[in-house]
Amino acid sequence: MLAARAESPTPIWSRLVALSAQSIGLSEPNPRVGCLLQSDLQSVQAHGHTQQAGGPHAEVMALRAARDQGLDVRGGTAYVTLEPCSHHGRTPPCCDALIAAGVARVVVATLDPNPLVAGRGVERLRAAGIEVEVLPHDHEVARSVRELNIGFFSRMIRRTPWVRMKMAASLDGTTALPNGASQWITGEAARADGHAWRLRACAVLTGIGTVLEDDPMLDVRAVPATRQPHLVIVDSRLETPLDARLWAAPAGGLSRRILIYHALTEDQARARTPALEARGATLVALPGSGGKVDLAAMLRDLAQREVNELHLEAGHKLNGSFLREGLVDEVLLYQAPLLLGSGAGLSSLGPLEQLDQGIRLRFQSVNQVGDDLRILARVQGRDAFLDSPMNVQTAG
Repeated sequence: MLAARAESPTPIWSRLVALSAQSIGLSEPNPRVGCLLQSDLQSVQAHGHTQQAGGPHAEVMALRAARDQGLDVRGGTAYVTLEPCSHHGRTPPCCDALIAAGVARVVVATLDPNPLVAGRGVERLRAAGIEVEVLPHDHEVARSVRELNIGFFSRMIRRTPWVRMKMAASLDGTTALPNGASQWITGEAARADGHAWRLRACAVLTGIGTVLEDDPMLDVRAVPATRQPHLVIVDSRLETPLDARLWAAPAGGLSRRILIYHALTEDQARARTPALEARGATLVALPGSGGKVDLAAMLRDLAQREVNELHLEAGHKLNGSFLREGLVDEVLLYQAPLLLGSGAGLSSLGPLEQLDQGIRLRFQSVNQVGDDLRILARVQGRDAFLDSPMNVQTAG
C-alpha cells in the first residue's frame, strides 16, 4: 500500500514539471499535466502525463502505470501539477478515478482556471474524504506550472490565445533582401528550433502576403511530431491560391485544419467560397475597418476554437498590425551573425515620434542555437493574468 506521506515535495515537483513538459506538442488543447504516485520515503512508483486530446489525462496514466506494476495505491499520495478535472469533457473526471483508486491525499501545484473546474475538483476530492493540499499561488512551482501552460491559462482567463510572434533576421534586423530573397538567413539548427516552437502551438498563423510571396508549407517537419498545429491565414480578400503548397498533406501524413479569415460580404465571397471549402478550408468572415480582418475578433474566435498558443509567422505588414493593435504577447526572434543592410524589416510598426511610444519588452531568455541567437522577449505586463489568484479555498 502506498504511504500517505513520504518524500519531500521538492524532488517530486522537479520531476513533475519535467514530466508535464512531455505533453508539449501532444496534449493540446488540453493543459500539460503530470501526476506522480508516491510509495515510500525514497521512491516514486508510478507516474504519467496527459496524452493527446481525447486520450487519458495524467492521473489516469499514473494509475494505469501503478496497475501494470502491480502496485496498490490505496492510502497513497498523488502529486498533480494541475487540479484534477471534475467534469465530463472528452474523458471522464480525473477526480472520480482518484477517488475510486482509494488515494488518501492529493497535493496540487495550482488550480485549474477552466470555469468547469476552478476549485470544484478540490471540493469533490475533499467531499470524498481525501486530504487535499494546494500549493500557495505564489509558490515557485505553482508559477512554473502556470508558465508551462501559459496558453491554456490565457484562453481560460483572457479568452484569447497567447500570441507568440516568431521572426528571423540578420543582426541588423533585415528579414529579406529588396528582391524578396529570405531563405535562409538563419541556420539549420535555428530553423529546427523554430519548428519545435511551432509544434507546441495549437495553431500557426500567417498572412496572405507571405502565402503569395513565399508559398510556405508552415507545417512541422524538422522535429518529430504526432500532431500538426492548425494553419490560420489572414486573407482579407480571399486570394489564397488553390495550388499553394499549404494545401499539401503536412509532414508525417498528419492532418490539420486550415482556417481562412476574410473581410468580404457573403455576396463578395460567394465566387471563392466553394473552391476553398472544397480544398478543406473553413472560412470565417470577420470584417474590420479599412476592408481588413478584425484581428482582435479573430483571436477571440480562435480561443473559442480551443487555440491556446498561437504561433505568428508573417511578414512585416501583418506583424506591424498585430503590434499596433496590442495583440502580441511574446516575441521569438532568431538573429543570424550576418549583416544585410537594406531590405524588409521585422515589422511595419511606426513611424514613432517619441521613444516612449515604443513597445517595451522584457527578456525571458537569450540562447545560442547553432550559429544564431534565439531571443525570447515578452511584452511587459502581458503575463499579469498568471499571477491573479482565483478566489478558491485551497487548504482543507
